Amino acid sequence: MSIVKNNNKPTRGLYLSRFSQLAKLGILIFHTGDLANLWQIKNTHNLHVTLKRYAEKGLLTRIYRGMYSLKPVEELDPLLLGIKALHRYCYVSAETVLAEGGIIQQIIEQITLVSSVSRKFSIGNYNFHSRKLADKFLYNEAGITEKNGIRKASVERAVADLLYFNPKAHFDAERLIDWRKVRQIQKSVGYPLTQKNLPPKK
Repeated sequence: MSIVKNNNKPTRGLYLSRFSQLAKLGILIFHTGDLANLWQIKNTHNLHVTLKRYAEKGLLTRIYRGMYSLKPVEELDPLLLGIKALHRYCYVSAETVLAEGGIIQQIIEQITLVSSVSRKFSIGNYNFHSRKLADKFLYNEAGITEKNGIRKASVERAVADLLYFNPKAHFDAERLIDWRKVRQIQKSVGYPLTQKNLPPKK
């Protein structure tokens, strides 16, 4: 696909074609590699010039290193932002899920992700913390669901994850936790079994 014409400015028809492709995919956040493949742009310099021009015109918003969006950061789901920024298999878990469920009642100032890397980063006003988990546990999807591109742990998986990272973790509302399900998750994933508040083995 040609990306230039005469004075190196993309034609209106090309604009419409490219953004029509994005709209059909129904995805709001893209990495430069995604756009290069979708638009069939092989020259890296041309790709960056094109993206810079689109951003200047307000057609795309640069939201992170090598990551663009059809909407401003404040209009995007922060969970999806973090997942896209990591650009690898990951899911939302631990403190974030437990705070949403009222099990941790303190203010959580960062979104917790679980992935193959340990990393802290910020996008706009959102802070993220990726906890590193070994592949043999990470890719076990017990207690994990996916919706709208966001993988998220159940409360029981989030408890099991947090106890794996911190066996002495405190839960403000333990009565809301189904400890039998937590034990089932721990067995399924291969985590060490937590004895506190768990029913006896049968």
